[in-house]
Amino acid sequence: MKRNDFLKLSASMAAFFSLPAGATVDNQELLERLVKDEHRAFGKGVGFATAPIQTVRTAIIGMGNRGASLVEMFELMLRDKNAEIVVLCDLKQEKNESGATIMKDWQEKKPDLVADGAEAWKKVMQRDDIDLVIICTPWELHAEMALYAMENGKHVASEVPAAYTLEECWQIIETSERTGRHHIMLENCCYNDEELWLMQMVDEGVFGDLTHAECAYIHDLRMLMMDEKYYENQWRIFHHEHRNGNLYTTHGLGPVSMYFDIGRGDYYSHLVSMSSKESALSKAVVGTNLPQQYACGDMNTTLLKTFGGKTVMLQFDTHTGRPYSRINTLCGTGAVHQGYPSRLYLDHGPTWDWHRWADEQKYNEYQEKYKHTFWKTLGDEARAKSIGHGGMDFIMMWRLIHCLNKGIALDFNVYDGVLWSAITPLSELSVAQDSMRVDIPDFTGNTWKSKRKHEIMR
Repeated sequence: MKRNDFLKLSASMAAFFSLPAGATVDNQELLERLVKDEHRAFGKGVGFATAPIQTVRTAIIGMGNRGASLVEMFELMLRDKNAEIVVLCDLKQEKNESGATIMKDWQEKKPDLVADGAEAWKKVMQRDDIDLVIICTPWELHAEMALYAMENGKHVASEVPAAYTLEECWQIIETSERTGRHHIMLENCCYNDEELWLMQMVDEGVFGDLTHAECAYIHDLRMLMMDEKYYENQWRIFHHEHRNGNLYTTHGLGPVSMYFDIGRGDYYSHLVSMSSKESALSKAVVGTNLPQQYACGDMNTTLLKTFGGKTVMLQFDTHTGRPYSRINTLCGTGAVHQGYPSRLYLDHGPTWDWHRWADEQKYNEYQEKYKHTFWKTLGDEARAKSIGHGGMDFIMMWRLIHCLNKGIALDFNVYDGVLWSAITPLSELSVAQDSMRVDIPDFTGNTWKSKRKHEIMR
């Protein structure tokens, strides 16, 4: 990516480079710092662990849909006293009360309920009786809250995305490395039964040499984005009014990065991105008080390539009326999987018997043989928490608390969450410049070049 090309960029880039509205991106030093400066990360967070925490004292900031759902995922940990929810914090006290009601049978002490205005979360993070802060607020608040929490000595678990701009990505890494606090992005799809099944097969060589993956967040959200209560004040739809790119990368890219050992021997090199025209969302809002025109195309397709030669197709569409899909296609020299519905192809060499997915008996045999240990041991408990996306939220939260209890490295580190989140502003940059190639910053300080087994396979 030539620096002269950057200098031509206009105010359309200002939002995701943290510049004032209307500013022009014409400062080469700024671009060098934001886009491709490998000297701002040192990789200190690779394999990082802290002393064991017997009972993880937790505060949850934001008690909307995700906050309330994650409270429910804590039942086992609260009963076993592996965790304690100390504070629930939201702008509306009734949401805090609802969260407290959910957990009242699992924890003797009622949590403090904080609803003292827009800055109340800062007072929560200043307390000395909290080990972990879980952030479940609108996207643009995640980084600010995470930075403040780490500066106040707290570990952070942030809902997706970890950051909203490239500058925030670097700030999160710098702060985590300097303070020695964990920052994990809560990408629940990495803990889903199907994705961990694939990861187990990858780890045991079933897929052979991996070459390509396809993933997505295809989810008709029109009614939810228009609902005043589901997304408080309809905050999510306004991102679509001004931004055009892949606005929700991590549900698809997180599992693929896990399969591909991204940050553990391979890394994304560059991307190109393009969006279709927008049509479906603007038709849906006719007759409402919502904006009538939107910048975000109905479908965004982003292509990524790794230094190891693997390719990824990542798609995003929350406008079009159609069934949900994360695609979850994985291709290797030994097998191919395609999701929604889940199908497995086992390569049997260049014979005349091809073009057939594995039959039900063979598919079930592989499912049983390669089931990940989390789902073997915790599957029944997880599936009982159906509100947690079929159980993956439960597995995710159990595993986070378990790692903190044991004092071992988390499954996903600060560099993982930041990288997956950074694809959004980088995709916007590519779309704005007619799908030009955009180099992906090395957030790891070159530590990705050291191959190691993925932590989720311990």
